[in-house]
Amino acid sequence: MGPKRVKKKRVGTKEEKNNEEDILERTAESSHSEEEQRGEREKKRRVKSEQERGRILLGLRFSKKRLHFLFRGHGGVVERWMFRGAGLADNHWHTLVLGVGSHHVRLTVDCSKAQEIIPSRPFPSDLNIQGSKFNVGSRGRWKGLYSGLLRQLVLVPGVDATHQICPSLNPQLAVLSVPPLLFREGHDHVTSYETNERVSVGLERSCSELVQGQMWFNPLRKGLYLCDGTVWVTVLEDHKRLDYVLEHQVLTTSSETQDVEVFQIAGIGLMAAMAHRSASGSAVYLWSNTGFRLYQNISTYGALAWRHFSMGKKSFLVVSNSVGGPEKRKRSETDISVIYKWSKRRKRFVRFQTLQTHCARDWEAFIIDQQTYLAVANHRQGDDNHTIDSVIYKWNKLTQSFEVHQMLLTSGAYDWEFFTVGPYHFLVVANAFDGVTTSLDSVIYVWVSGSFQVFQTIKTFCATDWEMFQIGNRVFLVVANGHRLNGNGPSQYAINSTIYELDMNAQVFVRFQDIVTYSAVDWEFFSLGEEYFLIVANSFNGETYSLNSILYRWQGYEGFVPVHWLPTIGCSDWEFFSSKGESYLIYSSAKAPLSKVFKLKTH
Repeated sequence: MGPKRVKKKRVGTKEEKNNEEDILERTAESSHSEEEQRGEREKKRRVKSEQERGRILLGLRFSKKRLHFLFRGHGGVVERWMFRGAGLADNHWHTLVLGVGSHHVRLTVDCSKAQEIIPSRPFPSDLNIQGSKFNVGSRGRWKGLYSGLLRQLVLVPGVDATHQICPSLNPQLAVLSVPPLLFREGHDHVTSYETNERVSVGLERSCSELVQGQMWFNPLRKGLYLCDGTVWVTVLEDHKRLDYVLEHQVLTTSSETQDVEVFQIAGIGLMAAMAHRSASGSAVYLWSNTGFRLYQNISTYGALAWRHFSMGKKSFLVVSNSVGGPEKRKRSETDISVIYKWSKRRKRFVRFQTLQTHCARDWEAFIIDQQTYLAVANHRQGDDNHTIDSVIYKWNKLTQSFEVHQMLLTSGAYDWEFFTVGPYHFLVVANAFDGVTTSLDSVIYVWVSGSFQVFQTIKTFCATDWEMFQIGNRVFLVVANGHRLNGNGPSQYAINSTIYELDMNAQVFVRFQDIVTYSAVDWEFFSLGEEYFLIVANSFNGETYSLNSILYRWQGYEGFVPVHWLPTIGCSDWEFFSSKGESYLIYSSAKAPLSKVFKLKTH
């Protein structure tokens, strides 16, 4: 028995040794295989990196403490020059000027002392950019996207831009400016930056085959142009940008004002009609360089809204009265609103037609198929009945008057907004209150076969205004939500007003952005140059009517961001207008006998 045990033991030991050798062999093979795989992956990564960098002709890369200048040098090798100490990620604006010469590269940050790099080999005299793409904010990929705000990007060939923006009173916000000496006509001074390119400067230049490929800078337009042999092609042209808002006029009115309407009368000028609360009438003002001055007083009774519209060469104003007339000083179930026509002979607005309304809060005039329509937003009948018909009137050429065309059931209607997208006509109503709650569906209607039909409903909270606007091919609707109220519960005035965007594929408006507002009663959209703005009328926060109305600027994918805060008292309306190349905003107050005009300073 013993030998058998020994034999088994010996056999077992030999097998274990063989197993150990097999394991070591497999481990070595596995280790060798992993090293080869890692090597292959690293090789592929390097090749991919080289291929990716090889695609770069010229680049500027940004990191927290450094700035990297990349370019394809001799032999197609991508070279990297690094500027140290350029601490730009500090949540502040900075102005960078990068000047590239044949034997040096200079970086100037906020007009401070320039950093200079002298490379071992000169910068290539020319780069073939045929078929190339400019990637701003990325390297043409989603990975490594730039996150921040870029205020101005200007590429200036043949000129060192440092001397055009520095010195500056505010170097961190310096922009490409025009030195006064360049305004001298015929001055062809060119600042060479070690290139053979030529940029001529002046107010007038002719483009021909002799100057094909040359560039021209017009200091008056602040534009850069390239001659293609026949005409000047725009490379860069300055546009108006909002700098700040300046109080221009404080207009004392006869009473509080619910609405202001700015319009133009041919041969007379720019006018503004104000809906005054008092029974002493409402005023029409005429604009001059110094501001608005009283032009005409029109008899109104608790006026709530004005609307100007034209039919051919004829101009009209329609007003909403809310107390019936001089014989009915208290609230009545029917009000008499009036359409006025502009008299060229008398140079005044004269009474033209009366219409029965019910505490009408808004009028909207529009044209469909060469027919003129008027929509009135009837808010309530008497004190308690808010769910009533609002009316669409149509102009009858035979009777020379507006007649009822369609009735639409609304709940405390506050505003109508008409707009057109392609071949489709829309009308959206702001429903504010049904007698119990402000949480209601506001309705978008679409014109089908001669009448409006429901297109979409959107939940709103005491909706007081709709504003439609377009940015490029994108269509938006923004609603002003007044407050939340359910039954006898407390009102909530600080709530979201919402911007909706039209989804062309789904054919529906979808939520785009929420903005906190305080009993908002109006939105106004306008543009300056290539910038787009929205301003909201904040009227009440639950404690005070003295609030800031806020001006928002369009920032692309970020939506609208606040840029200016304007102090207002019970703001009821904003209107944007322009005169002689200058831009203005006017607001009306429902709580004080004044209106204010602000001038928009641009640069």
